Amino acid sequence: MSLINGLPAHILLVHFVVVLVPLTALALAVCAIWPRVARRMGIVLPLLALVTLVSVPLTTEAGEWLERHVDRDALVRRHASLGDGLLPWVGCLFLLAVAIWWMARRAAASGSGSSGGRTQLSAALVRIAAAVLAIVVSVGAVVDVYRIGDSGAKAAWHDGFSKTASGGDGYDG
Repeated sequence: MSLINGLPAHILLVHFVVVLVPLTALALAVCAIWPRVARRMGIVLPLLALVTLVSVPLTTEAGEWLERHVDRDALVRRHASLGDGLLPWVGCLFLLAVAIWWMARRAAASGSGSSGGRTQLSAALVRIAAAVLAIVVSVGAVVDVYRIGDSGAKAAWHDGFSKTASGGDGYDG
């Protein structure tokens, strides 16, 4: 995918990633902390994570096309390098979303209070570990998206505007 309506596809697709990664990370963290929310969300959590996962390589591929059609400088190279690191984070978001969905579904099917003390302790430890892992991966993914976006903005705009108004738009405010 290279152009959409005459514009580089990357500059349009990147908006999906910028919205979906933090949204998926937030949903994952909330579902991991509160199993009741995970049960209510149901299949929506892993589907959201899947859409997010698919959006990243599409955006990266479109970015690689754009990279071949702009002047390569250090800022573009840094942005491209950072962008290549997002897929593992989003892959982990997806895997954790599936795991948390599956755990919530299994807990709902078995009835939450019917097992013995040792089994409940094991389930609680697994939920705590999943919640900690989900929070770590969610924060990592969001920080990575921020770093990538910041480097992309610097690459696109570092010499594309003046810090003083041009005065040609007639706006005085």
